[in-house]
Amino acid sequence: MSHVFQLRLDDYQKRVNAALDKYLPANDPPEHNLAEAIRYSVIGGGKRIRPAMVYAAGEAMGVSTDLMDIPACAVEMIHAYSLIHDDLPAMDDDDLRRGRPTCHRAFDEATAMLAGDALQALAYEILARDDHKELTPEHRIQMLSLLTEASGAHGMAGGQAVDLASVGKRLTLAQLEHMHQLKTGALIRASILLGGMCKHDISQQETDILNNYAQCIGLSFQIQDDILDVIGDTETLGKPQGSDEKQEKPTFPAIIGLKESQELALAQHQLALKYLEPLDKKADSLRQLSAYIVERQF
Repeated sequence: MSHVFQLRLDDYQKRVNAALDKYLPANDPPEHNLAEAIRYSVIGGGKRIRPAMVYAAGEAMGVSTDLMDIPACAVEMIHAYSLIHDDLPAMDDDDLRRGRPTCHRAFDEATAMLAGDALQALAYEILARDDHKELTPEHRIQMLSLLTEASGAHGMAGGQAVDLASVGKRLTLAQLEHMHQLKTGALIRASILLGGMCKHDISQQETDILNNYAQCIGLSFQIQDDILDVIGDTETLGKPQGSDEKQEKPTFPAIIGLKESQELALAQHQLALKYLEPLDKKADSLRQLSAYIVERQF
């Protein structure tokens, strides 16, 4: 990853972290610790890759950064909620997330469930209430529709259901790709398109470019996650290494091999770059983001 893009990524992270701190509930209710659990799960670490996708896509469309803060926060809240619920004993039963105890270990299962529920609702609330005059009510409805679909039965939740039902089974490559198009790819696609949709007059050609790019990086992101579960280490990953194999989950290395998985991730990166060719230098952050996804070590 280039030094210039690292600085850009740092800027994205700082910006969305400041916005998240503003929109998350205050950490001071005396009657319960729900707000504390929410802040613990969201503020405590995280690469902020999905918010970075919102910012990079919006920049490629020439959008003011101010317009993208709320969509960036919304996708990170949905992502954080999904991690809290994924870690629960009824799901993946993980004890470690981002190098710290998972939410249900730091608090309790009921609080973790409520924290996830509240984050999902808050994501939609802030997007619906966005008062930037450049975003019309019709715009916000379209953005809400995109995010809800990406999060629900035809997106992330549906993909998680397929994942749980696939434990101990051997999927075909096509079945595995479909599962991850829902589980991981749907929210990544929404992140890219939400950034683009901040441009009120985005063309169909521009939408298609972002959509095709998002499909590629959504797949390469999951492939690299599967690769790191094999070759990474727990301290660097911030979560247990080898947990997929331990839980007998279908992964790309398990189905096609480690070397072939690395080649497939790189091929998706190259295809993503090809889709961006019609765009000018404003899309350089998207190009570098795709490279970061396949080169990352955590």
